[in-house]
Amino acid sequence: MLFGFVGSQDLVGDDDARWLFDTFAWSLEHFGRDVFFDDTTLVVPDNAHFPGRADSAAGMAGLVFDHVRRYARMEHWPLQLADQAACSVDPPRRLEIRGPLRGAKGVPRAEPDPGGEIGLPYDPDLVGNPEALIASFAHSLAHCLAQTAEEPPPGGAQYWPQATEVVATFMGFGLMFANSAFKVPVRSCGSCGPQAQRQSFLTQYENTYALAIFSVLKGIPGKSVARNLNKPLRPFFRQCVREIQGKPQELKRLRSLGKRPPDASRAQAPPA
Repeated sequence: MLFGFVGSQDLVGDDDARWLFDTFAWSLEHFGRDVFFDDTTLVVPDNAHFPGRADSAAGMAGLVFDHVRRYARMEHWPLQLADQAACSVDPPRRLEIRGPLRGAKGVPRAEPDPGGEIGLPYDPDLVGNPEALIASFAHSLAHCLAQTAEEPPPGGAQYWPQATEVVATFMGFGLMFANSAFKVPVRSCGSCGPQAQRQSFLTQYENTYALAIFSVLKGIPGKSVARNLNKPLRPFFRQCVREIQGKPQELKRLRSLGKRPPDASRAQAPPA
């Protein structure tokens, strides 16, 4: 895996494409196959998906975060925003979640536990860059979710940041990751400037390829995805879709992961 073709107009190389497919497989195995196919939507950064207004940057960040958590199907997780400009992407501590990790069947805590919540730091300057803010929140949730996996991502722990970006695309946020993917220096803290951008670990092309895998698996028409992408990425996205549709064995593998046999619900114990 090279992950180093910024500026290339070629399709993703074979090794990179294989890693992206494998990371989708890892996500389907660990983070809710049924939620993905039955209850995950393509999140669009518009007023229809993110309604509401607030009279402060903190209020607006909280509003956006609530929407992101709902689309991620992680509303029952004990998470709260930390209003500070810490930009660390280190994985947060592991949480014990009762019941399903994602979806409507998630089990919320009966009583608040002030010491049991994870604070997710965010950069207040990103409020002026909605797509980057949404992607940043989605990446934080992906970090939390990925901590529950019983095995490391494909390629090992060194690919943790890249893998969790794919997990965020798996949860429906691929448009924001493709549109806001810019390589910027790691910042430890402090103001990130009026034109703040999120730190990305996959290029815009790698994120676009992951988005194409999502759209093909979900059966989402390419036109409805492409019109929300930055214009320079639209031809590349269409190329990715064509290539992915030409990989029937990979698609079959992903669609079959975690799928119960047709008679699984009717299975009965043998007579004593």
